[in-house]
Amino acid sequence: MSSQEIINYERIAEAINYIKLNFKEQPNLDEVAEKVNLSPFHFQRMFTDWAGISPKKFLQYLSLDYAKGILKDKQATLFDTAFETGLSGTSRLHDLFMNIEGMTPAEYKNGGKALSINYSFAESPFGNIIVASTPKGICYMAFADDREQAFNNLYEQFPNAQYTQVVDIAQQNALFIFKKDWSELSKIKLHLKGTSFQLKVWEALLNVPLGGLSTYSSVAAAIHQPNASRAVGSAVGDNPVAFLIPCHRVIKSTGETGQYHWGATRKSAMIGWEAAKVGLVE
Repeated sequence: MSSQEIINYERIAEAINYIKLNFKEQPNLDEVAEKVNLSPFHFQRMFTDWAGISPKKFLQYLSLDYAKGILKDKQATLFDTAFETGLSGTSRLHDLFMNIEGMTPAEYKNGGKALSINYSFAESPFGNIIVASTPKGICYMAFADDREQAFNNLYEQFPNAQYTQVVDIAQQNALFIFKKDWSELSKIKLHLKGTSFQLKVWEALLNVPLGGLSTYSSVAAAIHQPNASRAVGSAVGDNPVAFLIPCHRVIKSTGETGQYHWGATRKSAMIGWEAAKVGLVE
């Protein structure tokens, strides 16, 4: 690392520390840039290159995490939460949650209350899976090597939802992904909860064709954020719908398969299986 790179790193570390200590004051770009002796333009570009997200988005993530902690206290009001987080009112709190969490503060506070979720276990070529659906579509799908733990992981996503262990049409359509008749895949509907950035990444993954591969940098370019490879990696890892949203098709730029939430061996097997499906291997 060159001396200039060290200086740049130290500036970004100082900026991150400043934002963490002062996020309740909601410092703007000019204020933080001044603290590290950079112009707002250069600070914005440098911070995004090093952190993978903009200073504004970093501040929003800190604010959101703090607000979520307050909302876990069932006695806290939305007004109190906005005030304690340093936001000017409940409308800004609402916008913060919708833009990043994909739900309103009240919905987060209720933890999915009144949401009905059907779930079931099924076999796949790569082991048992758990698949869950709402009236809008598939909301969760994961490999279930341990059924109890798999359900607990689902429950943590929607702790106040009403659960019924039953197979429905949405789940049946989703399971066509593992069958030879690919004509039914258009019937699969998804009901996703995520930040606007995560949703963009997951949508980009849906465009990686069967038997095809992509890289984190390519996905970042596809969502028009070429410097956000690390943030893309995090969003790929947070994918709530295994296989249907093909995060297993993303590999390192070196050509290495890389890690996978449900195991690197399983990832390699899925890539090979799909290649065989489209005739890329014999």
